[in-house]
Amino acid sequence: MYAVFGHPVAHSLSPRIHATFARQLSIPLDYRPIEATAEEFVGALADFADRGGRGANVTLPLKQNAARLCLSISERARRADSVNTLVRRGEGWHGDSTDGTGLIRDISGRHHLYVRGRRTLLLGAGGAARAVAFALLDAGISDLTIANRTPEHADTLADAIGQPERVHTRYWNDLGNWGGFDLVINATSAGHSNAPLNLPSSLLAARAICYDLSYSTASFGFLAWARSIGAEHALDGLGMLVEQAAEAFEIWHGQRPETDAIYAELRAYLPGNAED
Repeated sequence: MYAVFGHPVAHSLSPRIHATFARQLSIPLDYRPIEATAEEFVGALADFADRGGRGANVTLPLKQNAARLCLSISERARRADSVNTLVRRGEGWHGDSTDGTGLIRDISGRHHLYVRGRRTLLLGAGGAARAVAFALLDAGISDLTIANRTPEHADTLADAIGQPERVHTRYWNDLGNWGGFDLVINATSAGHSNAPLNLPSSLLAARAICYDLSYSTASFGFLAWARSIGAEHALDGLGMLVEQAAEAFEIWHGQRPETDAIYAELRAYLPGNAED
């Protein structure tokens, strides 16, 4: 028995993705969405364990809550202070974070693009931003600039990373003075509320990659902006979603599923399926 916890969670594609992986590898799987607010999460997770739950995915807004409920966590989850994958071990939960790995696998494996040496701008400083920040640095980006509408949150993330020679923060309204980025990652939730990002057109270097961690309609605004100012690649986070799910599936079952078929299926299924 497996599940995905979140609020809201009814829209989650995770049950569809994991059902496909299970059929592919002939693994019996009961995987269901479980709606839980931050206040309800402790009780819902305990009830799930009592009913035989062996593993779970965790999505917004529960990733940091999940980290607090684990008896042990992986090094990448500890650094990110974020858990999106739970595994039952004995009487407790082990937590892991597969978001960062999913991002790198999508960019480099699916789209055959490199991140090493790229001057990178990260928009946002929440749980997803924390996970991908460490993964990008591990993958060899040259330096990382973090901008958040609440600048204190950007400073907190930069301090947690602890690499002042490579990691810097900038005020959101001052981004126009710091252009020339080779890779821009949108980790904000602006697209989910149709809030404008109001980004300057001078941000991008030649042949830049723009990547939104969201997908479908939530990524439309950022990707439209990226294309309008000449980004060579404007990508949404659907591939990241699929790849982080494959990583979680391998953690649970010891087998890594093939991801191209479900990625193509979801790309055709979702609105606004074009990607550059």
